Amino acid sequence: MMMKIANGISVLELEMNAGRPLVIHPTLLWDEENVVLIDTGMPGQFAALREAVEKEGVVFDRLNRIILTHQDIDHIGGLTAILRASDHKIDVLAHKDDQPYIEGKKPLIKMTPERMAQLLQAVPESDRKMTHKVDQTLVDGDVLPFAGGIMVIATPGHTPGHISLYHQPSKTLIAGDAMIVADGQLSGPNPAVTPDMDTALASLRKLAAYDIETVVCYHGGIYRGDVNARIQALAEGR
Repeated sequence: MMMKIANGISVLELEMNAGRPLVIHPTLLWDEENVVLIDTGMPGQFAALREAVEKEGVVFDRLNRIILTHQDIDHIGGLTAILRASDHKIDVLAHKDDQPYIEGKKPLIKMTPERMAQLLQAVPESDRKMTHKVDQTLVDGDVLPFAGGIMVIATPGHTPGHISLYHQPSKTLIAGDAMIVADGQLSGPNPAVTPDMDTALASLRKLAAYDIETVVCYHGGIYRGDVNARIQALAEGR
C-alpha cells in the first residue's frame, strides 16, 4: 500500500513479523531522472516492496538510489535482494558514523549473531548477506539534489549515525526512528531500542529549525498537525 504526500513523494506500508505483526514505512521519492528509496525493510520483504512501488505507477527498475537512515536490520535488511534484482548500479547512501556497521567493519549494535540467524532462517540463501558497501557517505547539512531537494539532518541517539531527511518542496520530515507515531500521536524515539536517549532527545531540538507540515515515522507512518510545536514539546520532555 502507498500513501501519497505530494508529487514525487509517497510512503509505503509494509507488513513485517518480528515476533508480532508490525507495519513499517519506507519512503519513495522520484523525479524524471531519479527514483530514491529511503530504507529497505526486512529480509524477505522484497516482493511486497516491489509490488507497493509499482502500484504507485513508479517503475521499480528505475530505482537508482537508496538512502539508509541507519543500520538497524528492519532498515537495511531488504538491501541485498534489491541490489541483486537490479540490472544496473544502485548507489547506497548513509551517514558516515553508521557506515562501518553497514559495511560489516563493526557488528550491528542491536543485533546478536543468534538473533540474526533466527531472522534469516526463512530467507533465501542469496538474500542473507547483511553487509554492503556505502557508495556515498552523508553528513549533517548535505543537500541531495533529488526530487526537488532533500536535506540531511544528523539525528544521532537511536544509532550513532542516524539521520532524518527533510524534503524541501513538500515540507516533509522523514524521521526514520528519531520519532514514532503511536495511537495517532507523535512521540519520541522508542527507549527500548534507543541506546542513547539523551542524545536522541537533543537531536529532536535541531528539527525545530525546519518548517515541517508532515512527519513520516518508520514506525507509525504519517503525522500532521502542529508538528513543530509537538517536536519542541518532545525535545523538552513534555
